[in-house]
Amino acid sequence: MHPNLSFEQAPPISVPYRFFMTAPWFGVAAGLLLAILGPEVLESRWTSGALAATHLLVAGFMLQAMCGALLQFVPVAAGGNVWRPRLLTAFVHPVLIVAAVLLPIAFLTTRGPLFIAAAYLFGVAIAAYVVVVGLALLRTPGRGPTLLALRLAIVSLGVTAVFGIVLATSLGYGRNLPLVQITHVHAAWGLGGWALLLLVGVSYYVVPMFQLTPPYPVRFTRVLPPALIGVLVLWSWQAGGVVAPWQQAVFFSGMLLAASYAAMTLILQGRRRRKIPDATLTFFRGAMVCLIAIAVSSLAFVHNEDLGNHPRAAIWLGLLAIPGVFVSAISGMLYKILPFLNWLHLQRLAGFGAAPPNMREMIPEAAMVGQMRLHFAALATLLLAVPLPPLTRPAGFLFAASCVWLGVNLAGGVRNYLRFKARILSAAACPGS
Repeated sequence: MHPNLSFEQAPPISVPYRFFMTAPWFGVAAGLLLAILGPEVLESRWTSGALAATHLLVAGFMLQAMCGALLQFVPVAAGGNVWRPRLLTAFVHPVLIVAAVLLPIAFLTTRGPLFIAAAYLFGVAIAAYVVVVGLALLRTPGRGPTLLALRLAIVSLGVTAVFGIVLATSLGYGRNLPLVQITHVHAAWGLGGWALLLLVGVSYYVVPMFQLTPPYPVRFTRVLPPALIGVLVLWSWQAGGVVAPWQQAVFFSGMLLAASYAAMTLILQGRRRRKIPDATLTFFRGAMVCLIAIAVSSLAFVHNEDLGNHPRAAIWLGLLAIPGVFVSAISGMLYKILPFLNWLHLQRLAGFGAAPPNMREMIPEAAMVGQMRLHFAALATLLLAVPLPPLTRPAGFLFAASCVWLGVNLAGGVRNYLRFKARILSAAACPGS
């Protein structure tokens, strides 16, 4: 076990689990939306269906899972004292759910009041979350590259929310703003800042701990997070209308940084002490391969303008990034985090004189592997649907089914926790039996 984990600061198990249990069902909704609307969704990133499905995943699946994970990770791994985590969760979680439901409906119906309502709900929920978690990260006495990456990730979440609110209120009120440019900046900070930086920071800690790899090189861990932020700042400047002669160099730098992180992770995983693969490892490897594929595809699109200017090029990159990188990595992490949290809380309940159930008893390995295979089958079908539009509906159904299976597996893990907890409490109440 990692020597620097602060188990005594762990929040109540219900805090992260409320987010974790919700996340997969936004993926189900996104898959069903693809299946219902069909090939027209993937014609361009700007179709109402594509925008709705995208936000079901990024503002639903990803945001739910990442917020829940960070509320657990900050106090336990970073040593930050999150103020009243139960109260924060009771407010933020339902507000984010309502906002993440309203926004896709707004894209599908183009009703201004729905955009405005979603914008304000996201604004108050994310503001509360960023302030509380950000203060915990600032006040912690901890040091190191993981903490730096988490601090930059929470800043990136705030920046993403600001641009998203500007976009949603502009659509709601009919303001005449450069929406395309703002969207580019919003997406860059959301995926390249908040999501990637959080993944990087958590990876520094959990990849060596859970996957038994050597640690990431110290210099690499220190340079990567601020370098990513530097690229995002320069990208935002040029996307805002200040087109510089070195803009292509900025783009290439961002792709190189992302690919270097993926390559380093794959190298470390190849040197892991435990050679038997599991679902988490395969999910993470798949995510890293997709991240490298994004870099390669992006560079190909830059050198082949006809290919890069095709409306489906952005769809290809989006599918690699969202279902490919982030849904894969998050799914794999959930399969490690949930059993570990079950074990941790049951150990504390039973006392160190008693042995809690094994982590492998929480979610059956066969169920995790089966869901993982279905996820990657869905991802492959989604990617094939870009050049072969008739595959859109089957891809949507497959992706929805994989998310249902993920949700069922996580719910099963929670049921096992409750079952083992009841058994421990019963044994404590009847010590002589």
